[in-house]
Amino acid sequence: MPAAETLSWIGNEAGHLDLIDQTRLPTELVTTSCQTVEDVWQAIKQLKVRGAPAIGIAAAYGICVAIRDLDVQTTSVDELRSKVQQAAKYLATSRPTAVNLFWALNQMTESVNQTADDTTACRKALLSMAKRIHDDDRRMCHAIGSNGAPLIQSAAGVITHCNAGGLATSEYGTALSILFTAHDLGGKFTVYVDETRPLLQGSRLTAWELMQHGVPTKLICDNMAAHVMSQGFVQAVITGADRIASNGDTANKIGTYGLAVLARHHDIPFYIAAPSNTFDLALESGNEIPIEQRDPVEITNGMGRQTAPDDVSVYNPAFDVTPAELITAIVTERGVIAPVTQATIQDLIADPSIT
Repeated sequence: MPAAETLSWIGNEAGHLDLIDQTRLPTELVTTSCQTVEDVWQAIKQLKVRGAPAIGIAAAYGICVAIRDLDVQTTSVDELRSKVQQAAKYLATSRPTAVNLFWALNQMTESVNQTADDTTACRKALLSMAKRIHDDDRRMCHAIGSNGAPLIQSAAGVITHCNAGGLATSEYGTALSILFTAHDLGGKFTVYVDETRPLLQGSRLTAWELMQHGVPTKLICDNMAAHVMSQGFVQAVITGADRIASNGDTANKIGTYGLAVLARHHDIPFYIAAPSNTFDLALESGNEIPIEQRDPVEITNGMGRQTAPDDVSVYNPAFDVTPAELITAIVTERGVIAPVTQATIQDLIADPSIT
């Protein structure tokens, strides 16, 4: 685990957000300070903070940053609520795919709207809600690890893609939480880490986190996954998720869909790990999930130097959607969803009595 927290709120209602600048890893562990809502927006957009749960937490604290300098003596509750709404709309434009961002912003706006007509009370309620979102994610991550570890306990090798560890959440992670937990329980497996082009979250972040935890790790290029599977090196594939539709179709880092197709061909179980707030039950299928398009320079100049001809046309979607029929199970803090169908998802995720 990193020596610094992925995200941390410093101070009281007039404080600020500190976060690990993940663009500097693995060679530098640097914490950056977000003093304005614009700082938080830029941190999310520039991937200084990334991972669906982590950007939701960052956005929640972004609301607190947005109102921290308001004078409670001269600012009315209506003015504060208006400022919160403006900040929420602004932060929502940072990245379109991860539903946790919008879920967290909705939690924050509902919180301030339900608070008594007192500006000081509203500020306290907003920071309390942001911290609750942060703390709840910690609990969910550890529960995901406990629920998913038995699925891979006997595996000799596991492939993962992108980064779904402590850096993508409050701590411990989703997919990596399962790997950490299984390892700590005595699992004797090697994790094959896709480098995850074009921004190398697998090689820069996941390999680093696994090695910090003492988990045996082998880094592979994305296009080596089929060969690794064909050689019998892995018995499971596990990734995180950025948004899951009501039928189980799952958006995750670009390349996840291809990995699921390969896993099906080689008869290897393919698991998704995600908290319940990653489900978007308003969407009937993955066809409705908005897919973020990233800057072409991430591909043409992604290695610190130009790696493509001038003026080449580039297609750079950040995510793809894996159909539910390719997913063996979805591991959540509430339990394991298998088979992955609209009915099984409704039973576990939509039932308010299950926490």
